[in-house]
Amino acid sequence: MDTEALRLFVLAAEKLNISAAGRDLGMAPAVSSARLAKLEKTVGADLLHRSTRKVALSLEGAEFLPFAREIIAQEEAAMAALGKGETEISGTLRFTAPSSFAQLYIAPIVAEFLRRYPGITLDMRLSDAEFDLIDGSFDLALRNMVLDDSSMKGRKIADDTRVLCAAPAYIEAFGLPEGPDDLAKHQLIAFKNLTAHTLHGPDGQTGLFDPRKANGRLIIDNGTNLKAATVHGAGISINSIWNVDEELRDGRLRQVLAGWTAQADTALWLVYPKSNVLSPKVRVFLDYLIDQCSGSIWAVP
Repeated sequence: MDTEALRLFVLAAEKLNISAAGRDLGMAPAVSSARLAKLEKTVGADLLHRSTRKVALSLEGAEFLPFAREIIAQEEAAMAALGKGETEISGTLRFTAPSSFAQLYIAPIVAEFLRRYPGITLDMRLSDAEFDLIDGSFDLALRNMVLDDSSMKGRKIADDTRVLCAAPAYIEAFGLPEGPDDLAKHQLIAFKNLTAHTLHGPDGQTGLFDPRKANGRLIIDNGTNLKAATVHGAGISINSIWNVDEELRDGRLRQVLAGWTAQADTALWLVYPKSNVLSPKVRVFLDYLIDQCSGSIWAVP
């Protein structure tokens, strides 16, 4: 298969402009159109819908796109293994991560990455809503998850330790619970739903953080806003250490039930489709994130 035509298709799918994609590859508009038409004839499907006003990805094109990216990545990896190929790592890298984590740890470090690799363009989707890696043609994702999807590979960054927190003003007004049974008397902030969470004590005891059996009247579906509401005294909430590390250290939040943690089978993973050969652009970004984000900064204070 013509890998240069595949590169043209991938660029055209990203830009939704065949002529602009062709210019990036040094092709005249007429040559670009002919090259794409030949690729479509080879695969037996219209990959892009064209009109006089716009270009759109077809259903078949959307299904074919991740495979086209993989073929290109395999070619790049093969050439790199032989010491050939482009000396400058380049291309568009699609990355997705939870907005709460990205705001704290990803956004502040991307400028340095882009300075190191001027040929790479980062296309980031930062949301607490999870995007499908295959359907969204993502090269890499940061997920807070149990890695049990057989179609994915991943590198672990850190465990996801979760603790109970409250603001000093809330504690002054309502006091500190002495054990999990006392939580029923408090304002518990629920995250996304009213699911109960198992708590583990320092000596092997267990308890429950159960918003349904407490006085909580607040449900929040975003980690950043959950933390903000807690800081402003709305109640007691469960938070990942990575999300409240700064607030616990500067005193805006205090840990409730010190020594107790909420059960979490999840961890922070960088994941990518199992079938993908890691292209140079993905490998350098993955290694950069691991270097910058992993370590012991999220230990329980």
